[in-house]
Amino acid sequence: MSARDRDAVLHAVSSAVLAVTRHLSVREVLQVIVRSAARLLDAKYAALGVPDDDGAFAEFVAEGISDEQWKAIGPTPRQHGMLGAMLREGAPVRLADIRKDPRFEWWPKAHPILKDFLGVPIMDGGTVLGIIFLSNKRTPGGFGEADEELLTLFAAHAAIAITNARLYERGRELTVIEERTRMARELHDAVSQKLFSLRLTARAAAALARTDPERAAEAIDRVERMAGEALTELRAVIVELRPPELDRHGLVESLRKQVALLDRLHPMTVAFTAEGEPPGDSGSDSAPEIEVAVLRVAQEALHNAVRHARAARIDVRLAHEEAGLVLEVSDDGAGFDSTGLDGAGVHGLGLPSMSDRAQAVGGRLSVSSAPGRGTTVRLEVPA
Repeated sequence: MSARDRDAVLHAVSSAVLAVTRHLSVREVLQVIVRSAARLLDAKYAALGVPDDDGAFAEFVAEGISDEQWKAIGPTPRQHGMLGAMLREGAPVRLADIRKDPRFEWWPKAHPILKDFLGVPIMDGGTVLGIIFLSNKRTPGGFGEADEELLTLFAAHAAIAITNARLYERGRELTVIEERTRMARELHDAVSQKLFSLRLTARAAAALARTDPERAAEAIDRVERMAGEALTELRAVIVELRPPELDRHGLVESLRKQVALLDRLHPMTVAFTAEGEPPGDSGSDSAPEIEVAVLRVAQEALHNAVRHARAARIDVRLAHEEAGLVLEVSDDGAGFDSTGLDGAGVHGLGLPSMSDRAQAVGGRLSVSSAPGRGTTVRLEVPA
């Protein structure tokens, strides 16, 4: 391998390694690796799979296949055929025509036709972390020994990138666990004693109600005051339970990523639009508690639409308007009779929870639906 080729490999792999330092997820790192490999070896198609323990792939990313093709192809592949063989054997595979190899089984009807094939395991010591493979080299003649050597070197560096990404995500999970433990302690310290005192005071008020109404009334006033204090402290702690994606990406990008993931995973079209700019001199986002409420309402409404609406399309709209922030989640699905619905009904759709979140930030939740005409969940939070 020439020095120039090695420099090209190291430059391409550095993009994947740098992706970890930019706090990207494991999947995003894998996408960088696959894209770099396809570009480096001039392949029309490239893919990388990380196996799980159930005979499928925990992650599977590809380059050269559009979102529409993915939807037509269907679920990600299982560990069968050539992919399963490579995982078991842990050795490179280079073929002039994969269809003629006895390990080849079949493709889904919408799958692109692959011919020349080069696959390399991504190893960490004796453990196969995944497999990376390329197909349909644009340069005539297919893949040669130099290509195999190049992809093998690339896979070795890719193993480092995947391991580092996993370590980063594991560290982040541990941080979340530590934060939850801290929050649990704060909830106990801040609220439990007040609730205990509130319970005793309420019992005393009940006992005094018949014999000494004046003292009973004073006790009830103390109950109300302590309940208000407990609620204030509880809300203060809950606001701190801010989803980490909001800190990393902000509300708009968090919603965009959520919608993109659902669009990829489900057969219906799920689309997102953002309108207007956040208020403030610097274009800063809304208050933290408002962002949390909007994100959670959007997630609940999306869950309902995906699970129950039988929709062909779901649209999520977030608008910063003069009057405030508006979230709409609309679908063209089966719908239901929403006459007189005020958020307290249809418990299976989580509407009381969404309504409570809206009220907690001074907002208003409305649901409009009719049989056969879809459903729209609208959240308005005043500026």
